[in-house]
Amino acid sequence: MQEPSVRTSRLAIAGGLSAALLVGAAGFLIGRATVAPAPVPVVVQPARPAAPSVAEPDGGRLLDRGDLAAFARQAADALASGGAAPADVRDLPGRRFSLSLPFGCGGPADSDSPAPLRWRYDEASQTLRVHVALIAWQPDEWGMKAQAMPQGFWVTRPWSSAETCPAHSREAEAIGTDPVTLPGQTLAMVGFDAAPRGDGGYEAVLRVPRDQLDVTQGLRARVTGRIGRIPGDGAVRCVQPAGIEQQPICAIAAIFDELVVDNPATNETLARWTIGKVGEQGANTPE
Repeated sequence: MQEPSVRTSRLAIAGGLSAALLVGAAGFLIGRATVAPAPVPVVVQPARPAAPSVAEPDGGRLLDRGDLAAFARQAADALASGGAAPADVRDLPGRRFSLSLPFGCGGPADSDSPAPLRWRYDEASQTLRVHVALIAWQPDEWGMKAQAMPQGFWVTRPWSSAETCPAHSREAEAIGTDPVTLPGQTLAMVGFDAAPRGDGGYEAVLRVPRDQLDVTQGLRARVTGRIGRIPGDGAVRCVQPAGIEQQPICAIAAIFDELVVDNPATNETLARWTIGKVGEQGANTPE
């Protein structure tokens, strides 16, 4: 699979990275791609208030973005140290999570952008278009053999626990801005089950008057589900394709349940989908 390309201007930024990092990460990322989207439903409706966060039925707290990143760091340290994963990591399967993925922080994407998470606004029709796609990896990228194609989401900026885009000093302008794709992705939530959930493409189109459009904080995808198990392994697997000098790249096994896109600036839910198994009736259908 071929990783989405970026514009020449953005490649110039990435050229400053060291040759060792580029060579180490290229082997891992070359097979990555967004899953080709199947025909997707369209939402055309007013926005509505976002649902409040909920705790697990037993009173336990949902694992959030910061928690997941912390567990991945523990697993990465264990790999780099040659030791066993700590008990906290081994006990993850079955725990529920709610992962926030801020996107479009720099503004709208071009109409032909390949970014898996993106939004753009059409001034003429006053419509906001939101697109979310799963990433697909080859099994051997995670050190696996003869398994179903893993699918999931990169956790961008995993060093930050913030669940929204960084504060803007100005409103995002209506210009095409693709994110710079660097060989530095280090954390992913991945479905390793035999029947990957979701069919790759989720899209919503909403009519929003220009004077009511507030995207100063970008948008946010929230993915919920349970921590799963990697076949033949535990909940987290880390790899170092370029050797011990490379920062480990980690995958947390996930059983995805629901995908929600909301606007943190207005606290409105824009779309909601149940992520079902491929071909399952009702999968990829917004509320």
